[in-house]
Amino acid sequence: MMKRVFFAASVLMAALVFSSYTGMLNDQDRVGISVRDAGILRQDEFKASMARGKIAYESYCLACHQGDGKGVPGMSPTLVKTKWVLGDKKKLIDILLKGMDEEIEINGEIINNVMPAQAMLSDQEMADVLTYVRNSFGNKASAISVAEVKKQRAKTDR
Repeated sequence: MMKRVFFAASVLMAALVFSSYTGMLNDQDRVGISVRDAGILRQDEFKASMARGKIAYESYCLACHQGDGKGVPGMSPTLVKTKWVLGDKKKLIDILLKGMDEEIEINGEIINNVMPAQAMLSDQEMADVLTYVRNSFGNKASAISVAEVKKQRAKTDR
């Protein structure tokens, strides 16, 4: 009997914590930054971003990075579980904004091919495609928000 009461109390507590967390998604934190600005999206927003991101990926990224995200050996790097994709969001955003023209090593493979800038993409398109890449091909990482892209673009435009 005591185990059932404890279990019920645990379930109730988990439900309360979850509901208070999901309720925060529309609020702002103590420093006035929206949680959406930090890349935390509600489930429906995340699904919509992933769907838009897949369309953008197929339009702008697929030819080089391939449908499986593994790239073209010796030419285009893999997007699968690399620090470039899963690491610093600002650096990843900058790669789309500025392109990349340097030799890099990924998983022991040297890639020395130019990645053209994709600055023509809107902030929303960039956020969506990067969220898609960070959560596809076996990757699991936080979303990239429009606010994060805008902030990096403003630094680039200086």
